[in-house]
Amino acid sequence: MPAPTTPRTTDQTISTTDKNPDDACHDVEAKLAFHECDIHDLAQLDTHLAAKPVCQFLRARGLLIDDPELHRDRDLAWIETALHALPQPVADELRTWVDVLRDQGPRENEPRSWEGIRRYLTTLQPTLTSWTAAGMTTLREVTSDHLHDTLEGLAGTARRQLATALRSLFRVLKRKRVIFRDLARNLAVGDLTSIPRPVPSDLLAGLLDRAETPFARLTIALAAVHAVPAAEIRTARTVDLNLARGTLELHRGLLRHTLYLEKLTHRLAADWLAYRHQRWPASVNPHLLVSQKTALAPDHPAVHRVTLGQVVPPNGPTLDRLRQDRILDEAIATGDPLKLMRLFGITEQTAMRYVGTAYPERTANLPR
Repeated sequence: MPAPTTPRTTDQTISTTDKNPDDACHDVEAKLAFHECDIHDLAQLDTHLAAKPVCQFLRARGLLIDDPELHRDRDLAWIETALHALPQPVADELRTWVDVLRDQGPRENEPRSWEGIRRYLTTLQPTLTSWTAAGMTTLREVTSDHLHDTLEGLAGTARRQLATALRSLFRVLKRKRVIFRDLARNLAVGDLTSIPRPVPSDLLAGLLDRAETPFARLTIALAAVHAVPAAEIRTARTVDLNLARGTLELHRGLLRHTLYLEKLTHRLAADWLAYRHQRWPASVNPHLLVSQKTALAPDHPAVHRVTLGQVVPPNGPTLDRLRQDRILDEAIATGDPLKLMRLFGITEQTAMRYVGTAYPERTANLPR
């Protein structure tokens, strides 16, 4: 006779449905979770649906499946798309150039931004597309005639930007031994350090009064009063603004430059912080200046340079012109390059250029 079956104890008879309630809850959430890419696709069908805030809401509740592709730098994504559209040998040569630019930033231990590299590549893209469409398979085939024909008919800023980008590209490829000769090294690019020009007084008059928002007024003050470059205005951080001490620290690579806010800028900064807190109380974006698109964005981006440039009237001076005018005004008033360096955090060469513009008779006989 077969041995009698041993009955299971109560501890051994565990139903498959007797799971931990927390595990069951997680299973339900997993079934209800949305793919981030689906949210973005849905937002394209309805202009009233903002994908990023919805994703942020779902992510905070564990109901979102993140898509890593959507969190890549958009300028980097554009660069890779542009390179992918080119023939393979040319694309590989350009990737070498992009890698070198990325590693050699404008300051020590500070990589060049993808945005800056994208501007370079945007300038080069029509030329590269034309060359490859004509049958060019590698940049080793570029001749002096190619460069001459590319620049012929261009003038002013367009010629200077293209010539500068071509010189950068071929200089790097020669250094990396991708090409044998740097044919672009002698391309004339014009005066990259042009003489600063003052902004006409009628353009400056009432510029702050015409600014309609606290965002615009603070931006104009930082450029026109403290000569802060637009790129540093974008990346300034709230934690570096100290209203009690009246200072704003700007990060420049491993260095820092401290602005001592006078009464006007101090008031405008306080007004902006009050407006920002009232308008976006839940914003945790670390940047001092935020916009409707960046205030609640989960990746905490800086405001776009186009958004920043729109604070001045369409026919008015740009932020860079306002900055140049401020430094030139101080150079005319003092004629002291050391004071310009301390006040604005500029280099010795830049300070001497402004002093030379203000007092050409002082620097006319200096060795070049």
